[in-house]
Amino acid sequence: MKLAMKFVLAFFTLLLSAPLWAQNPAQNTAPSAKLALTPPMGWNSWNKFGCNVSEDMIKGMADAMVKSGMKDAGYQYVVIDDCWQVSRDKDANIVADPQRFPSGIKALADYVHSLGLKFGIYSDAGSKTCAGRPGGLGHEYQDALKYASWGVDYLKYDWCNTTTQDARASYANMRNALDSAGRPIVLSLCEWGTAKPWLWGKEVGGNLWRTTGDIQDRWSGKKEWNPGNCCSYGVVDIIDAEDAIYSYAGPGHWNDPDMLEVGNGGMTTTEYRSHFSFWALLAAPLIAGNDLRDMNPEIHDILTNKEVIAIDQDPLGQQGRRVWKDGDVEVWAKALAGGGRAVILFNRGETDRQITAKWTDLDYPESMAASVRDLWAKKDLGKSTGKFSASVAGHGVVMVRVGP
Repeated sequence: MKLAMKFVLAFFTLLLSAPLWAQNPAQNTAPSAKLALTPPMGWNSWNKFGCNVSEDMIKGMADAMVKSGMKDAGYQYVVIDDCWQVSRDKDANIVADPQRFPSGIKALADYVHSLGLKFGIYSDAGSKTCAGRPGGLGHEYQDALKYASWGVDYLKYDWCNTTTQDARASYANMRNALDSAGRPIVLSLCEWGTAKPWLWGKEVGGNLWRTTGDIQDRWSGKKEWNPGNCCSYGVVDIIDAEDAIYSYAGPGHWNDPDMLEVGNGGMTTTEYRSHFSFWALLAAPLIAGNDLRDMNPEIHDILTNKEVIAIDQDPLGQQGRRVWKDGDVEVWAKALAGGGRAVILFNRGETDRQITAKWTDLDYPESMAASVRDLWAKKDLGKSTGKFSASVAGHGVVMVRVGP
């Protein structure tokens, strides 16, 4: 009897903590209702700068997003990650570091907005952030009002120092708080996939949810941060984790394989091109994590390839998946609006390999003649019937758009 009562109480706790529009989707008038209909695109400070954030650096990055052509390519959000906050004042309002952000967060958000961009910030569902700064636990509605008054457009909400909290209820509470503040704010659930947020993230109003531990700037390999404290992952390990959960992504709610490492120096240009190609095929948020003020031409060309970005931003909103594998060679495909397919021929190995995508693996009839365009060479390859083949470099991809 006691067990049954606990179950009933837990059920009603979740029901009451869920956003009102999730309880009655037909009356979805929340400010967040139409957000992130395609995967968010922007930049975040953490991968390159960690805690070394400041007002001047963020302004410089926003300027660079415009001058580099990234804004024109579709990037919108400039997001400060952890370490911008230092304390709470006597009224428990969150306080930005006055040394690093002397003009305050609102002035910084106004500057970002003046460039035609959107502004994002970071907090944590626990008592402290991952870097030990004040977290949001117990201050959700107060913080949401503050963020709205500052002009925040995007909130990354982490999961450190949460002890016994229920992830679903905690994130539902934060979404309710943001919507109550009256400003449309994208909510990024950074729960690392521990509680399988793809199963419930959409229902609690999450616009994207992390599916794994943190990415690091390497091709492959899982590493513990310290004994018993899991984990960081290479690009290939994260790609593998995304395959089985492709069906949970869609307009307004996306699987998030973490921010991009393109340009941070730990991989080759070929590997970075593969990294970016897969994030596009996986309909992942494209959140750059490099120094936009100092990009070599090869990195710039990867991050601003509009044809690859168009695959990520395709309005059908389907996530791609693996459709064929033989050892180190694979074919991945993504259905596109209008009946086309984005296809990646992927070579995990060290040496060049010939890889073939068969139309039957793309849900096309074998007899169909289809046009093929190479998205990195930006070149039409003519029509093919039944299949398409190409030589693929080690750790590389050939990415094509196929259409009837």
